[in-house]
Amino acid sequence: MFANSKTESRKKRHRSIRKRIAGSTERPRLAVFRSTRHIYAQVIDDLSQKTLVSTSDADGKTAGKKKERAKAVGVAIAKKCLEKGIDKVVFDRAGYKYHGRVSALADGAREAGLKF
Repeated sequence: MFANSKTESRKKRHRSIRKRIAGSTERPRLAVFRSTRHIYAQVIDDLSQKTLVSTSDADGKTAGKKKERAKAVGVAIAKKCLEKGIDKVVFDRAGYKYHGRVSALADGAREAGLKF
């Protein structure tokens, strides 16, 4: 039998994480998606199944290296959340290692005032 591919393994880890992590109205879930070129972030209320806030670096407004753009996305998502009155979230790394762009996004969000 062949070993799982990288994406299949990540999806398996994400399913395992999602069993334990859920966003509520008081503390929504900050979900991260990382493609080869871009990084996306959404704040989701799982109880009402709605995306409250979302942002990415795919709009072309952010410049720099991938890690710098990820940090800018973290700052942007935190600002949008604070405008909507959301100051606490649960961080969902979506099966990715907490390293590189994922940790840069989290650091940017924390520095801008989001708590998780």
